[in-house]
Amino acid sequence: MSQDICNVCGLTSDLCMCSTLAREKQIVTISVIKRRFGKKMTIINGIDRKMVDIKALAKTLKSKLACGGTVKGNTIEIQGDQRKSAKKLLIEAGFAEDSVEAI
Repeated sequence: MSQDICNVCGLTSDLCMCSTLAREKQIVTISVIKRRFGKKMTIINGIDRKMVDIKALAKTLKSKLACGGTVKGNTIEIQGDQRKSAKKLLIEAGFAEDSVEAI
């Protein structure tokens, strides 16, 4: 009965705090840009892909905000102006409130 051991901290997977610590240290910016035909797109930058599962985070955001979106590199793109809601959901997901900035 072997348990998985984290490569970063050396603790077992049930005791590992690496992803929690990684979320608290990252500085995330949320901004809005206009795309074709005047449509708005919320852009979330600053999430380290190596420390956080960015695809799972994007899927959670899209389902809770009831909108479409995609992941491009280290950026999450969500349809519409979702700055306030996205900030609230990122804080609930474990990111520090003072490190999430909505522009």
